[in-house]
Amino acid sequence: MSTSNIEHVAQELSAEGEDRDTEKRVKRRRSGKVYRAGERKKTVGGRIVALFNNSIVNIILVIVAVMWLVPTVGLFVASFRSSQANSATGWWTVFQDVHQLTVENYSSLLGNDAMMQSLLNTIIIVVPSTLLVVAFGAMAGYALAWIDFPGRDWVLIGVVALMAVPLQVAFIPLARLFGNIGIFGTYAAVIIFHVSFGLPFAVFLLRNYFTNISPELLEAARIDGASEMRIFLRVALPLGMPAIASLAIFQFLWSWNDMLVALIFAGPGSQPITVAIQSQLRQFSSNMDILSAGAFVSMVIPLFVYFAFQKYFVNALMAGSSK
Repeated sequence: MSTSNIEHVAQELSAEGEDRDTEKRVKRRRSGKVYRAGERKKTVGGRIVALFNNSIVNIILVIVAVMWLVPTVGLFVASFRSSQANSATGWWTVFQDVHQLTVENYSSLLGNDAMMQSLLNTIIIVVPSTLLVVAFGAMAGYALAWIDFPGRDWVLIGVVALMAVPLQVAFIPLARLFGNIGIFGTYAAVIIFHVSFGLPFAVFLLRNYFTNISPELLEAARIDGASEMRIFLRVALPLGMPAIASLAIFQFLWSWNDMLVALIFAGPGSQPITVAIQSQLRQFSSNMDILSAGAFVSMVIPLFVYFAFQKYFVNALMAGSSK
C-alpha cells in the first residue's frame, strides 16, 4: 500500500473517531453528564444566589404581611375584651391573661338596635349597588366591544372621561337634584350615587375584557341563529366571569367601606354601619365594646365576600396557563 493510501485511510479513521466522540459527547451532554469547565460551579452558584434572593424576598413579604395583619389581630382581640380592659392596658396583654377574653361585646352589639339597623342598611345599599353596576356595566361593555352603532367611539371616549370626574364635584348638584325629586336622605339616593360613579370604570373594564373574546366564536353563534342577547348571556358572560367577579368585589368593597357619600346623602334611618360607628365614636368615646365588635364585623363581611369569589380568579389563572 502506498504512502498516500495509508495517509488517506488514517484520515478516514481519524474522522470516524472524531464523529463517534462527538456523538458520545452530544449524548452525554443531553443526559446531563458532561459539563464544560466551571459549568457545574456556575450552575450551583447561580442556584445558591437565586435561593438566597428568593429567601430575602420571602422574608420581606412575610414582614409586610405581619405588619398589615397586626392592626387586624389587635382589633379582633380588642373586640373580645371589656371596655375596662381596653382602657387600662393594650390588647397584647391578653397573651399574659387569657381571662380578659369575653363574648359580652358581641352580645351588646346584637342588642344594640342602632348598630344592627345600620348593618341592615349597609346590606340594603351595597347589594343593589353592586348588582346594578355589574349588570349595566356588562351589557354596556359588550355593546361597546362587539355591537357596531353610530357614535360608539364617542361613547367610549365619554366613559373614559367620566372616570376622571372626582366625587366631590357632584355632591352639591346631586344633593339639589335628589332634594327636588324627593329622594334625598333615602336608600335610593346613596344607591344611585354609587351606581353612577361605579359604571364608568365597570364599562371600561368589561369592554376591554370582552374585546379579547375570539371573533370566530361570536360569528359561529350568529351563524347558528343566536341573537345578540343570547350571545351575551350564553357566550360573553361565562367567558367574562373572572372580570365580572373582580368588578363585583371592587364595587362591593367601595360601597361597603364608603362613609363620605353615606354621610351626605343618607338620612338618619338609612345610615350604613360606617356612619353608625363614626356616630358612636363621637357620642360615646369610651364605648369601646360596641365599637370594636362593630368594626370587626364590618371588616369580616368584605373578607368573606372576597374569599367567596376567589375561585373565579383561580379559574382564570388556570385557563390562562393552559393556552
